[in-house]
Amino acid sequence: MNKSLISATLCALSATKIYAGGMDLSRQSIAPLFEQGTYLELSVYSLEPKVSGKLTDSIQSGNVANRHYFFGGAYKQDVSNSTSMAIIIDQPFGADIHYPSSTTYPLSGTRASVDTLAISGIIRYKIKTPFSVYGGLRNVTSRGDVTVHQRSNNLLYTMTTDTQNDWGYLLGAAYDIPEIAFRASLTYHSAIKVDFESKENLVSSSFAKETSFNVDMPKSVNFDFQTGITQSTLLMFSARWVEWKNTKITPELFTQFVNAGNNLVGFRENTITYSLGLGQTLTDTLTGLLSISYEKPSENLVSNLSPTDGFTSLTAGLKYQATQNTAITTGVSYTWIGEAKANLAGNEVTFEDNHSVNFGIKLSHHF
Repeated sequence: MNKSLISATLCALSATKIYAGGMDLSRQSIAPLFEQGTYLELSVYSLEPKVSGKLTDSIQSGNVANRHYFFGGAYKQDVSNSTSMAIIIDQPFGADIHYPSSTTYPLSGTRASVDTLAISGIIRYKIKTPFSVYGGLRNVTSRGDVTVHQRSNNLLYTMTTDTQNDWGYLLGAAYDIPEIAFRASLTYHSAIKVDFESKENLVSSSFAKETSFNVDMPKSVNFDFQTGITQSTLLMFSARWVEWKNTKITPELFTQFVNAGNNLVGFRENTITYSLGLGQTLTDTLTGLLSISYEKPSENLVSNLSPTDGFTSLTAGLKYQATQNTAITTGVSYTWIGEAKANLAGNEVTFEDNHSVNFGIKLSHHF
């Protein structure tokens, strides 16, 4: 099996991000840990979703999902014949919702954003060929802010958190036979509890308060599998489980005065995301990938600040081997975002016929 094909398909599979459940963005891949020798990669992604809701035919939200840009990077190095290490940077979770102010929609002017940045240090140890185990620490920086504008009762509420740095860990095991491009790995990422200090403001009643609340960034399990099916074709499958049911955002003034007894954001179901892909050597310098990803909708009511439910996504990727050691991987995906229903002042809002177009580019180099 062509070793460059293995690298190309793994890179292309993560070259575009998906509009996944909860606030999942990066999928927390540890693929660079399995690269040969000393390796460096840098990547940039764009996510351009269209998500709109309808209260009635004449009262519609407009597009509430903003275009996102993300970046990532990784460095991997062998320490000895049996030990290697990697540093991986990604943006694992996030959200950016903005109801346009130009509409008559009851929440027009409402917006929310969540930003995270994770740096993971991982050590892999080969017990004996083909088994290995790995583990490491993750530092996650996170912050968020929200503005809620309820036009029906002329209420304006804002909340801004401080920036927090918190620690978690990851553990995993792999079975790897490079000669036939076979690999199966199982990775566990721990939950991370974030204790936010926040400033809340009921602007419409001139009441401000410094408060605190905690948020659980969810634990997750990734299963990744690949195998060569011919000398030039690679089959890949992955499944990712994320425990979103324990993630709730509950600022004090919001739960007391804005929407009494309710969370600002909460998720009722955990998610499982599946991906299936094929990689194919096209020429000596080009390798292609096609993959499909799926996340089953929960069919529960969703938050107006997270108005999506499941998806199906198609991805096409292409790797160009610019030199013997340097490659450029590009990818594009189209995502059909699942229909979601939310509650707005006792009325049902439907978010349907939504989609996202995602692009990614990755530069990789073996030293």
